[in-house]
Amino acid sequence: MTELCSDFTLATDADGVATITWDVVAKSMNVMSTQAFARLADLVDQCLADPGVKGIILTSGKKDFAGGMDLNVIAQMRAGGAQAIFDGVMMMHGVLRKIELAGMDFKTKKGGKPIVAALPGTALGIGLELPLACHRIIAADNPKAKIGLPEIMVGIFPGAGGTTRLVRKLGAMMAAPFLLEGKLSDPKAAKMAGLIDEVVAPEALLARAKEWVLAAKDADLVKPWDDKGYKMPGGAPYHPAGFMTFVGANAMVLSKTMGVYPAAKALLGAVYEGALVPFDVALRIEARHFTSVLLNPSSEAMIRSLFINKEALEKGANRPAVADQSVKKLGVIGAGMMGAGIAYVAALAGIDVVLIDAAQDSADRGKAHSADLLDKGIQRRKVTAEKKAEVLARILATTDYAALAGCDLVVEAVFEDPKVKAEVTAKVEAAVGADCIYASNTSTLPISMLAKASARPDQFIGIHFFSPVDKMNLVEIIRGKQTGDRAVAKALDFVRAIRKTPIVVNDARFFYANRCIIPYINEGIRMVAEGVSPALVENAAKLVGMPLGPLQLVDETSIDLGVKIAKATRAAMGEAYPDGAVDAVLFWMADQGRLGKKSNAGFYAYDAAGKREGLWPGLAAQYPHASDPELTAVQHRLLMAQVLEAVRALEDGVLTDIREGDVGAILGWGFAPWSGGPFAWLDMIGASRAVEICDGLAQAHGARFAAPKLLRDMAAQGESFYGRFAAQKAA
Repeated sequence: MTELCSDFTLATDADGVATITWDVVAKSMNVMSTQAFARLADLVDQCLADPGVKGIILTSGKKDFAGGMDLNVIAQMRAGGAQAIFDGVMMMHGVLRKIELAGMDFKTKKGGKPIVAALPGTALGIGLELPLACHRIIAADNPKAKIGLPEIMVGIFPGAGGTTRLVRKLGAMMAAPFLLEGKLSDPKAAKMAGLIDEVVAPEALLARAKEWVLAAKDADLVKPWDDKGYKMPGGAPYHPAGFMTFVGANAMVLSKTMGVYPAAKALLGAVYEGALVPFDVALRIEARHFTSVLLNPSSEAMIRSLFINKEALEKGANRPAVADQSVKKLGVIGAGMMGAGIAYVAALAGIDVVLIDAAQDSADRGKAHSADLLDKGIQRRKVTAEKKAEVLARILATTDYAALAGCDLVVEAVFEDPKVKAEVTAKVEAAVGADCIYASNTSTLPISMLAKASARPDQFIGIHFFSPVDKMNLVEIIRGKQTGDRAVAKALDFVRAIRKTPIVVNDARFFYANRCIIPYINEGIRMVAEGVSPALVENAAKLVGMPLGPLQLVDETSIDLGVKIAKATRAAMGEAYPDGAVDAVLFWMADQGRLGKKSNAGFYAYDAAGKREGLWPGLAAQYPHASDPELTAVQHRLLMAQVLEAVRALEDGVLTDIREGDVGAILGWGFAPWSGGPFAWLDMIGASRAVEICDGLAQAHGARFAAPKLLRDMAAQGESFYGRFAAQKAA
């Protein structure tokens, strides 16, 4: 099969320097496949056996080196079970070890051929693990390039020797940010950290690589861990310094992961155990831990949601089949935090922006928000003064609606009042061309209702950004009852241009994200009213993988906002309103002047600088401790409050794609990322078990936990969400 793979090609020059070029056909970024690994091994063997070849340059035919492993390979390995995974990983170890030893006599460490990695740009995952096996890594001075091992972010860890090599190269302490946090660096920062060896001008990359190959001595080819007397930087586990490092690492990992991310624990095990044995044994240990992680359902779910599904949505998986709708000129109405944030991300993406507010000083403050963010980027050396000037030049801050002429998309981000929004809609439509798409950035108001103010409801859509706009990666696109395909495509193309992840949902109160997160908050508050310890509520949430407990979350979003939402929802629902017990707590907190973090007083106490100090003692005085339910019971209430709402959203047709449900949940409000999202979690425990949990909760706490018909039907038929709905989307 190797002859069928052309991902790697070989050329040897007159000086005996062989260049192996990685260039995957029909892909913008190189990714590694099983066939490509075999092809690489064949070419390395050929070079090592050829007496005319003095050394090897390993480089890329693309602007970047590599984006990582082809995830289809991982799926294939997983399908074959534990032995197939282990054998596949050990095959990779064998190829990389062959590169590392390069034909040398292992006893004398002589006779090897120098192999250098020449990186023109980004090198991630296996794209760094492969260079780490080479004798030198030279990178082009490309500030846009990212170098690192991000595997932990999708629920696995570097399993092709990256874990073992990096720890032996840098020491456990210095390697930790790159392994446990997936830290990425530009080439200069990567060199300072010790990940790579040299940074040169892009035009000099291959010349410098050749120069090094021709000048390399036997000693230059020997990795520190293959040298006699090697000692791990910072100390091995039983060295006095190393002992403290490993003890601390264990505590740090547990505090950050709460024990729910199997990859982090497995990585730590591979590092600790591997540090006690010779290098080749350590590689086998790494392979065993990697096999265990790949077989864990959490890793499968995380890879599917945070990589495969996320990438599919970003590439327009649910985009209507209409012509390109790239945004040329954007109008933003309202220069508050949301509007200012939208203007910033658009201008940063190269889009001209007209930022409008009722008063010029307000519009100017909105533009100043971009200047502040760019200044912070300059301080972190991520932005140049030239870039700042370029971005700010794209933003016109004004009060004049006439400046909107020529805009092909306008995003309204004014106060959440239908009357105010209607007035703005009329003003905008009077100023723009007939083809302009109009979007309302609303978090709660139905789009179909707001579209009644528009003369062109087919060109009216919702685009719900999350705050802060510059940091939150999810954008919720809301299709109203009359919204046309062109409007949806325009919104999707815009979100893609600003490098965020979109989900498309149909119109309903609270749409999708807020529909699911509000019950989570409410369930936490409801338990406080019942006399459950607030500390138990908060810690139960974190121990199941939620980034914030419900009480901290409502503090962050503000209690008075919760009061406003509660009043509006109660007015809309009338007698059917279910959250009176929650309102009693929220309204009492607001009456005490405790409005959350913004007032330095909420469910938590804060110091003068706004630092959280712990739960407010007055809460326990007002709602005395009455019971301590089992931890699992609290967790089930908090999880099911969100998950059942996600199922109902699918059942109601608000969600049309479970991929959007899972990706949106993780990126939008941080739903337990280890689970892969609410639908992935339900598949993990099984529909029958989910119904069993719901029945118990409904009996104890009421009808809000009643299992939706869809879930009961799936339990009766033995179906899974991804088995049933993903197949429909693929068809």
